[in-house]
Amino acid sequence: MDGEYGFGQELSFPRDFVWGAATAAFQIEGATKEDGRGPSIWDTFAAIPGNVLDNDNGDFACDHFHRSGEDVDLMDRLGIPHYRFSLSWSRVQPDGKTVEPRGLAFYDRLADRLAERGIVPIATMYHWDLPQVLQDDGGWPNRDTVARFADYADMVFDRLSDRVRHWVTINEPFCSAFFGYGNGMHAPGISDHRAALRAAHHLLLAHGTALRRLREKAGSSHKFGIALNFAPAVIEAADEGYRQAARKFDCLQNRFFLDAVMGRGYPAESLADVAHLDALQPAVADGDLETIAAPLDWLGINYYAPCRPAPLAEAKWACDLPGLDSVGMLPGAEPLTSMGWEQAPDRLTQLLLWLTEYCEGLPLIVAENGAAFPDTVGPCGHVHDPQRVRYYVEHLTAVHQAIERGAKVEGYLAWSLLDNFEWAMGYSQRFGVVHVDFETQERRIKDSGWLLAQAIRTNAVPNAKHLRNDLGNDCVRG
Repeated sequence: MDGEYGFGQELSFPRDFVWGAATAAFQIEGATKEDGRGPSIWDTFAAIPGNVLDNDNGDFACDHFHRSGEDVDLMDRLGIPHYRFSLSWSRVQPDGKTVEPRGLAFYDRLADRLAERGIVPIATMYHWDLPQVLQDDGGWPNRDTVARFADYADMVFDRLSDRVRHWVTINEPFCSAFFGYGNGMHAPGISDHRAALRAAHHLLLAHGTALRRLREKAGSSHKFGIALNFAPAVIEAADEGYRQAARKFDCLQNRFFLDAVMGRGYPAESLADVAHLDALQPAVADGDLETIAAPLDWLGINYYAPCRPAPLAEAKWACDLPGLDSVGMLPGAEPLTSMGWEQAPDRLTQLLLWLTEYCEGLPLIVAENGAAFPDTVGPCGHVHDPQRVRYYVEHLTAVHQAIERGAKVEGYLAWSLLDNFEWAMGYSQRFGVVHVDFETQERRIKDSGWLLAQAIRTNAVPNAKHLRNDLGNDCVRG
């Protein structure tokens, strides 16, 4: 392996930089019918032929429900100090309101195992898996779901807060609202732009309502954030049509949720873009925007790639998102990941610098960053993933450059610890730094996993030329 990954010198991060890896419940847990767990919208969505590639589902996923001890051992072996995971609302409240003790006990066991290994948990309360019974009652477009979420958040906080000090309320509300209810690409598979806007507002309102309630009982050591996904808009051509397409996309993707949680309300430009739908403003009650703007301790940044908006007539495909009827997308610049996403680490640097200024110094944590590439299990079970190694080195370098230029970035969480169920793409896309054989559930640490371990150990962007595999076997090392 020496000499293949010829990157530069190690670049040190600030002291106390937060390192870790992330997962999500539905993507890894499996055991969808065990210990009283009820169906989520993703169980229902995946059961409909054609919704998920190859008709895959999350029934088994990575079997983390039964193998959490093994997975915590893997984290310990890699030296991962922080682990971001999500709780399955359907596991702990199958009917959306009543506690299932067996489901909650799973997260008790997980928290205890992490504590035994000195791994700091970061718990996400909602990562896209709404209980189906709540969807039957209207789902996120229904304002009542806000109260249900606040009660659920209150309950899991009471149970786990003695061991879990760091919390994410909601992960990527953009995707839940606009892919779930806007274009139907994700669960629950609804295509209704008006419903999507109501869902977006209620997701944010659920975040703010829960956060304000938890603040009343949390100690000073408890920290709260929300994780938003950002895709910088690249203006492909210097004409008004492209500029307007980029503006509309940027307002909806990058500022709609951010402005609201930062106390600025919804962007006036976005409100104008969706005014014809007559959906958002009727959903906003007095005091909602103040509730949504509950103070954060940090902002989670999920970054994978920029996007290239274009006038619909000149685009490769349509956006099909609220207010973007005239906007489409162009393919990203190569090289692309296997998801077809552009690799642009410099855009991450720019994003982190902009957010530091725009959010007036609020601490930032890169809560998700990673890449899918096809992996092959080689001789002696080794998984050699040079493209992913390069991606991580380049993006860690981008984070370091942002910090050097004044960005207030306090941590980096790799997506993902494990190969997993990748939503509508099923099991076709591998993001993990640990390879999972979905037939046998065998785990194998990839080169990218050892790279992450080296970054953590040295608190620096690794010089991957000298990447070491702790197995110390030439066959295993490739």
